[in-house]
Parts: sequence; structure tokens; C-alpha cells
Amino acid sequence: MALTKNDIVTKVNDLGFTKKQSVDVVESLLEIIKSTLASGSDVLVSGFGKFCVKAKRPRRGRNPATGEDLMLKERKVVTFKCSGKLRERINDGID
Repeated sequence: MALTKNDIVTKVNDLGFTKKQSVDVVESLLEIIKSTLASGSDVLVSGFGKFCVKAKRPRRGRNPATGEDLMLKERKVVTFKCSGKLRERINDGID
């Protein structure tokens, strides 16, 4: 099951913030991350990972419904690389 924005708000609320403050904190944090990525800068959260903006070149693609060939435009994508600490935590207890 995925962790939703509402779940995060609830966990922040459990720290002693009001519901409105919790929503504002989570929304503000996400807006800062979005605007930083939109400007082309990376977002590094120590101990968690790094969100990077990468440029994709134009390439040939195919419409899966019709099989028609087409050209995909150049675009930017967001990638995530987890930190070593997060990787270790995720893999703890795995044989």
C-alpha cells in the first residue's frame, strides 16, 4: 500500500500540529520541491536521497494502440537516487 499525502499530513498532525498547520507544512514542503525541480535544480535530502531533473532527447516511439510510428518530443523527467543509508535501511533483514 502506498503512503499518501493524507497519510503524511496525519503523521505530522500526530507530532502536535493542528490539522491546518499539518496541511500547510506538507503543502509548503511539496511546493518548495516542485518549484526547485521546475527551475532545473536538484533536491538533495541528506539521509534520504536526491531528486534530479534530466533532459531526454527526442526519440522515435510507437502508439501501442495503432502501432503507428511517431516522434516523441524532447522532455525533462525527474529521477530519484536513494542514499546509501536509505538503501541499507530498506535492505535490513533481507537474506
